Amino acid sequence: MSFESVDPGEGHSIAAWTAVTIMLVAFTIGTVAFFLSMAWLVWASAALLVVGLVVGWVLSKIGYGVADAKSAHEGH
Repeated sequence: MSFESVDPGEGHSIAAWTAVTIMLVAFTIGTVAFFLSMAWLVWASAALLVVGLVVGWVLSKIGYGVADAKSAHEGH
């Protein structure tokens, strides 16, 4: 018996992986900076978090999103 699922592939794109990686780095830096009481670095990491969001959005708009051919995998 074969089971076919319809997987929308959410998050399986260059845009999503890039955005999440940037945001995880920003969150990690912000957490360490908060622990060390470095307010300026906390705010800089918050700005980097927003940059990650914008980078993901821009990459998705230029063709590296889930539904785009540039991020499609052969045989996937």
